[in-house]
Amino acid sequence: MTNVLIIGATGTIGGAVRQTLLKETDDQLTLFARSASRLSVSDREKVVAGDVMKDADLDNAMANQDAVFVALSGPLGQFAKKIVAAMDRNNVSRLLFITSMGIYNEIPASVGSNGNLENNSVLRSYREAADVVEGSDLNYTVIRPGWFTNGPVNYEITRKGEPFGGHDVSISSIADFVKNAVADETYYSHDSVGLNTK
Repeated sequence: MTNVLIIGATGTIGGAVRQTLLKETDDQLTLFARSASRLSVSDREKVVAGDVMKDADLDNAMANQDAVFVALSGPLGQFAKKIVAAMDRNNVSRLLFITSMGIYNEIPASVGSNGNLENNSVLRSYREAADVVEGSDLNYTVIRPGWFTNGPVNYEITRKGEPFGGHDVSISSIADFVKNAVADETYYSHDSVGLNTK
């Protein structure tokens, strides 16, 4: 059993990871969200309402966690700095952080290179977050999914430095990868992985 903190628990990916961990593991979940009152929880979950930019809120949520999963939107570089610092303060090392494909200009023309950072400034904050995470002393895995679909679990993994393999990936595939990475702290440890449908 692993204690997992989900930051961004009310979002699409956070919700999918939550449901997968509840169904397929015996993990204990802490759900951190600004609007946490919207969540109805099982006996393996607790809810922490908070703001990721407030150290006290993060410290409250980090207590006794084994792994932290982050799926947020907004100023991700700032969020990443706050989360990494809170993990260091609370001696939590395993971090799984969702960014986006294209942050390393790794999307080949065959997939759609207009989705790369050099052509899409929207990805700047995703790259900033990845740089913060990769520069930390944590046991991190940066996750770079393709565009979300509602298909079954079916994906391939590319590593940093390899061309991205496809345009889309199912939400269930992202959740499956996170489940595996929570269960095994060496799974793509200190790596940045792209996820796309096979």
